Amino acid sequence: MKKLPAHYSKLKERHGSLIDAVETLGKAVKTAGPLDAMTAELIQLAAAVAIRAEGSVHSHTRRALTNGATHEQVRHTAVLLTSVVGFPAVAAALTWIDDVIEGS
Repeated sequence: MKKLPAHYSKLKERHGSLIDAVETLGKAVKTAGPLDAMTAELIQLAAAVAIRAEGSVHSHTRRALTNGATHEQVRHTAVLLTSVVGFPAVAAALTWIDDVIEGS
């Protein structure tokens, strides 16, 4: 696994038990149902786009790609939200997705 983002590492250092609990919850929800890891990451990516959470968009883009999603699938996940969250939010999210794709 690549090095964690500096901000996340700092949070983990300062609030270790909280981050451990969040990570445990994340693992639990992903194994609680029948969806494969790639689909789960694309769904979480869509949620991150919807709430305009740049760091989460970065994270779930990386995770979706690691779990087999193509660049096109990741970008389409964001584009699908245009009629729901609006073009400006999707345009911003696409720049965050490209931060990851173009940086890999």
